[in-house]
Amino acid sequence: MSNRFRGESKEEEEEEMDVIPEALPKVVMPRNFFTLMLTEGVISKEAASEMMPFVIFIAFLGMIYIGNRHFTEKNIRSIDKLNKEVKELSWDYKTLNADLMLKSTQTEVAKKVDTLGLKEPVEPPKKLMVPLIIEDK
Repeated sequence: MSNRFRGESKEEEEEEMDVIPEALPKVVMPRNFFTLMLTEGVISKEAASEMMPFVIFIAFLGMIYIGNRHFTEKNIRSIDKLNKEVKELSWDYKTLNADLMLKSTQTEVAKKVDTLGLKEPVEPPKKLMVPLIIEDK
């Protein structure tokens, strides 16, 4: 059509305009479950359009359900992460507590004191006795 002269293309356009719409082939809908339900089945087009708010509401509830599920899984992951951290801190506490108990024994304290230049007394301590004088008035 683009390679022809302008006069010839006008004649073809006029011929195309003479074609009546009834001669065009009728569009055939595919025969699947949904088209059968809307044309021949229980649900009519009017009933389907009346059910749209309910369908939208159900879709909205489905989205809320999916979002809630993601939120819950995120919380479960964070709880597991915190539980692992608590276990690790518990192990650190037990290790540090055991080290402190070891370092507070008498032999370990004596070793530390020797590095400072102090010596452990060999003699037991002496008890001082002070007589109590009570004066009567």
